[in-house]
Amino acid sequence: MGVGTIPWLFGISLGASALGGMLGMASGIFIVPILTVFGHIDIHAAIGASIVSVIACSCGGAAPFLKGRLTNIRLAIVLETATTLGALTGVLLAGIVPVPVLFFIFAAVLLVSAKQMMSRRREHLAMVSASTPTTWIRRLDSSYPDHARGQDIHYRVDRLPMGLGLMYGAGLVSALLGIGSGVLKIPAMDTALRLPIKVSAATSNFMIGVTAAASAGAYFVRGDISPSVAGPVALGSVVGAILGARVLMIVSNEKIRLLFVVVLVVLAVEMLFSAFGIHLGASA
Repeated sequence: MGVGTIPWLFGISLGASALGGMLGMASGIFIVPILTVFGHIDIHAAIGASIVSVIACSCGGAAPFLKGRLTNIRLAIVLETATTLGALTGVLLAGIVPVPVLFFIFAAVLLVSAKQMMSRRREHLAMVSASTPTTWIRRLDSSYPDHARGQDIHYRVDRLPMGLGLMYGAGLVSALLGIGSGVLKIPAMDTALRLPIKVSAATSNFMIGVTAAASAGAYFVRGDISPSVAGPVALGSVVGAILGARVLMIVSNEKIRLLFVVVLVVLAVEMLFSAFGIHLGASA
């Protein structure tokens, strides 16, 4: 490796994790193509470093999000069961569905999600009244502090069955394509469960760490995690995740939503190119 390799790895992982942590997405969706295309690192080592990066990103952002009361842990545990089942199904179906078809489906889902999130609906901020029926679903309701308004915002978890179905689909697609499911979890929580975008991002950040930790052991046993690559990436991911979490807490909901929509559209375009066998930035 060259002299500038370690600072370069640290820098790209810091930037990717800051963006991923702020949006509640797996930073690996940015890190893997950067390492393989620009760093000329073996794809297996890049994926292994990506797994470590996702865990580090989730852990790094956990403390600020929990301190800021943005993460809904109860809801995350419920949704993670559906995502895990979807991922297991995806592993079983891997190789059956043609990859180009998967890319088309994924791009269509991303574009529809972007359209839904740009509808600029009003945040679902209904107060939980004393007359609300006491059910286990209502125990998932919570609140978070809005620093811009200077008050706690109460929110309800709506349409949980639909949300569980979408989480299952997110896990399924992520396993089939080998990508993080955070890019699909955020739109699902935003449009189906009607969660505030900051709560969706923080809760997704918590969930992606659990999912990545479950698969990290397999990558380590296969020898796909290279310490010389994963080490600087993990360190940069922790720092980037902390920065991303702090930015999320001070930036308005609409700006976060707009940035996420831009990322969705860019990823959708990339998936469409991949469906036609065109890899941007790849050398001839």
